[in-house]
Amino acid sequence: MSVAHPAVVPAAPRDTAQARLPDGRRFEAPPGTPLGEVLITASPGGPPPVAAIVNGRLAELSDTLDVDVDLVPVTTADADGMRIYRRSLVALLVTASAELFPEAYLTIDHAATTAGGYYCELQGRAPFTQAELDRICHRMRAIAEADAPFVRRELTLTDATALFRDRGEDDKARLLAHRHKDTLRVHEFLGRVDFFHGLMVASAGCLRHFALHAFPPGFVLQFPHQSHPSELEPLTPYPKLFAVFEEYGRWLDRLGIRSVGALDDAIVAGRLPEISLIGEALHEARIARIAADIASRRDSVRLVLVAGPSSSGKTTFSKRLAIQLAANGLRPFPVALDDYFLDRHLTPRDERGELDFEHIQALDLPLFDGHVRALTNGDAVQLPKYDFRTGRRDRGPTFALEPDHIVIVEGIHGLNPELVPRVPADRVYRVYASALTQLNLDRHNRVSTTDCRLIRRIVRDAATRGYSAADTLRRWPSVVRGEKKWIFPFQENSDAVFNSALAHELAVLRPAADPLLLQVRHGSPEYLEANRLLSFLQWFRPAGHDAVPTNSILREFIGGSVFEALSFAPR
Repeated sequence: MSVAHPAVVPAAPRDTAQARLPDGRRFEAPPGTPLGEVLITASPGGPPPVAAIVNGRLAELSDTLDVDVDLVPVTTADADGMRIYRRSLVALLVTASAELFPEAYLTIDHAATTAGGYYCELQGRAPFTQAELDRICHRMRAIAEADAPFVRRELTLTDATALFRDRGEDDKARLLAHRHKDTLRVHEFLGRVDFFHGLMVASAGCLRHFALHAFPPGFVLQFPHQSHPSELEPLTPYPKLFAVFEEYGRWLDRLGIRSVGALDDAIVAGRLPEISLIGEALHEARIARIAADIASRRDSVRLVLVAGPSSSGKTTFSKRLAIQLAANGLRPFPVALDDYFLDRHLTPRDERGELDFEHIQALDLPLFDGHVRALTNGDAVQLPKYDFRTGRRDRGPTFALEPDHIVIVEGIHGLNPELVPRVPADRVYRVYASALTQLNLDRHNRVSTTDCRLIRRIVRDAATRGYSAADTLRRWPSVVRGEKKWIFPFQENSDAVFNSALAHELAVLRPAADPLLLQVRHGSPEYLEANRLLSFLQWFRPAGHDAVPTNSILREFIGGSVFEALSFAPR
């Protein structure tokens, strides 16, 4: 016979739903109360939330509290929050621009500065003057002051496609032609219905920190950085990087695939081999130009330093450059910067107390500088060999280079003047390598270069290091912090910039990335990021590896590279 448990008692019915916050506090409200109202009540005077995590899933603040939930506020100090802020700010810009200058067709082109900004261009009229940008800025601020709401709507795919075609936005209609769902989530803002991939703020009142700067032939939309979400940093354009973005844009124009919809069309039409071969030819031409420039300085340059952020394809680039240098009559000699790590107990620690292998002081700088100077002078040098298992540096082989040798070093600190302070400047040639994509979903939805590198790394880590996607996602914020501190500030120190992006790479990476991201469990700290990347990748038609040559940058990530066993050590 069953016996009632004394701790189980009848509960009084209630007509409210509760939100449980991370600090243990609970708030209740009538069902249907917007999440934004709950969070503002819970944290008056605190950083304004722009979204919320509800039971482990990202939600807009206009969503309602209908049942008891775990609720976490998301602000612009969070990566997801800052993405939502930037996306909503673009919508505010597009709306104000269309209202004041309806003949202008606005494109959000690419990142413009590490301080926080997008470079934008126009079609249909002359570039905006600063006075016209000031008018747009004034209108944007008025809309923000009025706290105009973003109203989420669901359109059938047919209706959404017709809307964008009627408005002349064929790139959006082209993208939707490859969508596998019957509906599309859009947002209505001041009567204008538009599609932006991702969540939006509930209303424009929080969009307070921005500026517009003329940057002919376009302009820059500036916004805060996540680390200082209420401040605009001094705007520092990067002309070398900007030129590379523009060059890549011209490459895409030659291929006829300026948007993801156009890429999907090309894949369906069987053009992937053509796109791959042209992309590789453009890469090879750029590498050949860099090698020819180095060879033209052979009387002075003895050291080539290759730097760039994670998953930029630096290793493959360095080997392809070595081949081109050999074709120019030089003998490349690779030196591994990782072999100059200090013994592990001497490694500096970051602000969290963890070993900071990305800090430049994690390297034995005097030893490296001395060895490079000796090698380039033709002296015999016993190189070190770092044992990552023991965390100690051992003695390696001894080499003496001939006059036609040129040292190639690949590592994140290659552009930092502290790396080789005593090597004469005319003896060093610096190359910055990164994946600077300009292939966007459409004119208003840009593709993040950081996301492209992250997807590359997820695929490579799983194939070569046995890491799960969750492992890579867990480490990624630390990687990004290191890049912002040790790489990006020095990118303009380069003698040449190599853009390793390929128009078709996300289509090729998707078949490997999707199953890895799907393995990230709901409820884990990495789930939101995995889900975001899966949602982004669904716009790309998956493509096979067959069209990717074995010498491609992409092979560094998907496997099968011809360079895996290639060595240029002196014989």
